Amino acid sequence: MSEEMSWGKSTVETSCPLDCPDACSLSVSVEQGKVTKIDGSRRHSITKGFICAKVRGFGGRVYGEDRLLFPQIRTGPKGKGQFRQASWNEALGVITSRIDEVRTRSGAEAILPFCYGGSNGLLTQEAVDARFFRRLGASRLARTVCAAPTGAAALGLYGKMSGVAFEDYPAARLIVLWGVNPSASGIHLVPFLREAQRKGATLIVVDPRRTALANQADLHVALRPGTDLPVALALHRFLFDRGLADDTFLRDHATGVAELRAAAEPWTIARAAAIADVDVETLEQFARLYAALSPAVIRCGWGLERNRNGGHAAMAVLGLPAVAGKFGVRGGGYSMSNSGAWRLNNRDWIGVDAPSTRVVNMNQLGDALTTLNDPKVEVLFVYNANPVATIPDQNAVIRGLERADLFTVVFEQVRTDTVAYADVVLPATTFLEHYDINRSYGGHAMLLVKPAIQPVGESRPNADVFSELEVRLGLSDGPTEDETDALVHVARRLPDGIGDAVLADGVPAPPGGTAPIQFVDVHPLTDDRKVHLFPTDVPTIAPGGLYSYQADPATDEHPLALISPASEKTISSTLGELRTRPAVIHMHPADATVRGIASDDAVRVFNGLGEVHCLVEVTEAMRPGTVSLAKGLWRRSSFNQSTATALAPATLSDLGGGACFNDARVEVAKVVAASWEGTTLSVFVPGKVPVQ
Repeated sequence: MSEEMSWGKSTVETSCPLDCPDACSLSVSVEQGKVTKIDGSRRHSITKGFICAKVRGFGGRVYGEDRLLFPQIRTGPKGKGQFRQASWNEALGVITSRIDEVRTRSGAEAILPFCYGGSNGLLTQEAVDARFFRRLGASRLARTVCAAPTGAAALGLYGKMSGVAFEDYPAARLIVLWGVNPSASGIHLVPFLREAQRKGATLIVVDPRRTALANQADLHVALRPGTDLPVALALHRFLFDRGLADDTFLRDHATGVAELRAAAEPWTIARAAAIADVDVETLEQFARLYAALSPAVIRCGWGLERNRNGGHAAMAVLGLPAVAGKFGVRGGGYSMSNSGAWRLNNRDWIGVDAPSTRVVNMNQLGDALTTLNDPKVEVLFVYNANPVATIPDQNAVIRGLERADLFTVVFEQVRTDTVAYADVVLPATTFLEHYDINRSYGGHAMLLVKPAIQPVGESRPNADVFSELEVRLGLSDGPTEDETDALVHVARRLPDGIGDAVLADGVPAPPGGTAPIQFVDVHPLTDDRKVHLFPTDVPTIAPGGLYSYQADPATDEHPLALISPASEKTISSTLGELRTRPAVIHMHPADATVRGIASDDAVRVFNGLGEVHCLVEVTEAMRPGTVSLAKGLWRRSSFNQSTATALAPATLSDLGGGACFNDARVEVAKVVAASWEGTTLSVFVPGKVPVQ
């Protein structure tokens, strides 16, 4: 970066690579080497000059009191956050010495990398870092905490075909938002929804909560969590039985039609309505509207996958446009993730094949750290992730991190909940301090991420650190690479000149263009270019096979379904350190009344895995039988240092090994008395020791 950029006044055009569909283009104002303002630019067509409040306030992370400024080495008990400052040379020396010791004694599979969506950039994840761990021969991580079931469904049915562009939603006469809340995540779809409604489009929202968009919808289907599958199959049966299926399209463009029809046959509208706990009339209206109106587009989100039936539900939802004949027109079809639209293969820039080492599912980290053997995990390297706040069965994860014989490295921007359990902490740059390549998965764009400021403190980019670790451990004969080397390396290996366009500050489009019409401009990426409505090559762990439904896990002791939806305040757990208000669980008045609970009461939310102490808001926005506690909360946000993940089972979804957060079943009880003192609440519960 030039001295003029660092110490004069400048405006830097960059992009946000955080885990959000929109991949906004940004205009960052800098004065005297510090970020003074973050705003939206118009380089990416969907950004249109505005951005979310989360990123607008990202300076609070860059310069906040929790920012990590230098390497640190633990001096006190694990979990207490007691460290001393160290130099980079000392910290990396300690890390390489321990890694070398463990791989010599126990083998490299005793080393586990742990990362997820702290950045979606092509440089900061699955690049130099992946090359390092592959060369090392470490255990592999199944990165399945989000999008694995829906990804498996999309791959099986369509080969991850490009979806309907946000810009084409105003062309639709019917829009279905299924398991997605753009008001909290992916806000740039909202203006296109409003434009479509102004033009007369009908809006249907499928969500257990009455969100802002559900309030504005023509029809709100407030189903019970985990019942999306029978609802979608009932729509299929309705289409088949009423002669509304597009037989010509199915004959020419689909396989597995008879098998899907057989799977849908048991699911009448009445049976699905009973299972989902919605009115029969509501589901019938849904079915009639979807059959009658075209163009019709389904925005399939990730909320419907977070349960035992999530993959099958996504398959059933994504199959609807094929059965109903909604493809082939602008504004018709479906959209979900467009990451596959680019047809990238990260093997091209990693340069090393994945080793045939064991695979550890990230959703079962607690089990991996406490019971896994042959060999047991002795080194955990965490980056781009905050597993204490985001992984199911939080208490098991913490028990594993507390192991005296586990050596944990956390490479992070701020003092997260996970940092407290580290043996060595490394300070990482934010996206305002390094280069990256940002691929949108909601829209169809790829942008260059450019540093607006010099790295704060002694923070370093991922590429620099993992390259140096390679050299120190003898895994590379070449010199240490820096992030600019990695940037050019990755860009030059992107297909069709895409990388060159990105480096030139362009905004290239994927094959099929930025606003493709499905089955006109883009087709399934399956081997035969057809929709596989019953993809037998997709493995399922459901006892009944593909499209089979698994019953609700509620019990008499824990009857309430707990969901943990995305928040307007955080991006997963990123920016959780900036929350200042205590956590709040949302509950329907009918559920609150029978428990003697009122808004602003302090409550215990509990099951056999743990409990969360927080405040409650009683609201008609929740459906009866379901309570909601935002995902991404840090432990400091609750009164007993536990969050919703403490209540989530480490069970896996039917497809893809995904997380089942919304299979948490709980009870809620009012506490006797509570007093709030800054970040501590004393909770007095009959028969229990006060929790502080």
